[in-house]
Amino acid sequence: MIIINLEDTYEPIDVAEDLSFMTFYSEVTNSPNILIKVDISPLGDLHLPNVTNMAFGPLINGDIDDKAKINHQSKDKVFSTILLFSLIYLQSNSKITIGIDGSNDIRAYLYHRMFLTNRTYLNEYFVTIGVDWYVKLLRNGDIELDTNRQPYFKPKPEPFDYLRPARNLYRYYMFQLTQ
Repeated sequence: MIIINLEDTYEPIDVAEDLSFMTFYSEVTNSPNILIKVDISPLGDLHLPNVTNMAFGPLINGDIDDKAKINHQSKDKVFSTILLFSLIYLQSNSKITIGIDGSNDIRAYLYHRMFLTNRTYLNEYFVTIGVDWYVKLLRNGDIELDTNRQPYFKPKPEPFDYLRPARNLYRYYMFQLTQ
């Protein structure tokens, strides 16, 4: 379980002037501290306008490794740091929504549980949105295909359902400033 506390975070090491990225060191069990990068960039999905994707993790050959297994001394502090940076970013970009995608089901489950566990606290700052994808069934019984003749998946954002069981994960998690 992750408990978010925006007043207990790691100090940033480097922050882009446009807030597109930041770095910080996380304390790691039985290992030197590890540099974590948080990167925010446009998602580029026509069906999700004004959504930026947030990726985070250690740097491997200059790229974020979002699949790395790290034994953080405090996952609470790591995620609190990431969400504080997200809050600062959104306060400067209030029309934007941030999305995070679990690189696997374990990480998606972690995000799902984080939003569930911290619902009351996070609702002071963020509106949380869950996204599933669907393929449109046409009137003639066929499914809608893209230009490569593959099923055309479209996102379906909805308010985060706090009663939705964690075994039924969203495919993408988004949040924006509480108005």
